[in-house]
Amino acid sequence: MIEKRKAYIAATIYSIIIGLSFLFVKVALTAATPLDTLAHRFTIAWIAASVLLLLKKESLKVKIKDVLMIALLAILYPTLFFAFQVFGLVHTSSSEAGIIQAAVPIFTLVFASLLLRETSTLGQKLAISLSVLGVMYIMYMNGAGDKNTSLLGSSLIFLSALTASLYNVFARKLTQRYSLFTITYVMTLFGFIAFNGLALSNHIMNGTVHEFEQPLMNLNFVIGILYLGVLSSLGTSCLTNYALSQLPASQMSVFSNLATLITILAGIVFLHESFHYYHAIGAFIIILGIVGVNFLGSRESRHHTRGVRKK
Repeated sequence: MIEKRKAYIAATIYSIIIGLSFLFVKVALTAATPLDTLAHRFTIAWIAASVLLLLKKESLKVKIKDVLMIALLAILYPTLFFAFQVFGLVHTSSSEAGIIQAAVPIFTLVFASLLLRETSTLGQKLAISLSVLGVMYIMYMNGAGDKNTSLLGSSLIFLSALTASLYNVFARKLTQRYSLFTITYVMTLFGFIAFNGLALSNHIMNGTVHEFEQPLMNLNFVIGILYLGVLSSLGTSCLTNYALSQLPASQMSVFSNLATLITILAGIVFLHESFHYYHAIGAFIIILGIVGVNFLGSRESRHHTRGVRKK
């Protein structure tokens, strides 16, 4: 019970950090390209992880085979997840991105059913369809009026939600096999190598290597990148992996709803972003479906427990 309570606290803190991360990404993108932002972000994250490793005065007990297993997971998160997220935020608002991310629990439930053979009721399937409909509605409305850039942004954020869902499912197994810090460190190192490699290769091809360090002269960028590197990349990896070691994947993913609310509020309050009526309608449909999935799931669980007791 105590471990479960700690897992809920970890998941809540994770939601708050992620909810605010969209705001800091938007700030960082005013001074750097998406690839440079990701490269500096994971450089900070890897340095912070290495400092923690030195302070722990322990060596990573991991074999090459283990590194490869975790690296496969790292392709989903952080590599694809953050790549889709950052490039998506170039073309869409943080509040809109947060709404689409609210569908993560739905996709997690679907993938858990397909890949882990977890069962779901008819009511849950209908609720899943309802939330997916909400996401499709927002994307359609963004495309109306020839807003192609916004449609592109929504599509990329949608892909980041899919990769986050797949990560929730696959990470659930790995957290039972490897230590939380080992998983977090290897994933952070993988992000550091991947994004710095891509960013520097891009600068070398364009002959703009001197521009790679320029954003670090911008105070707002430095503040944003410290938040994103230490808290949003390294911190959330630790929190997520711990929560997934104690909670089912679908249950953990529900906490993205809190992140969605924080993202929307932060975007409106701090970035003065516009919030259209269809965002509210889409958000309501998505959240209604998510509440339905969890309510019907918990009711089915209680019913099953009572049936077992009667027998």
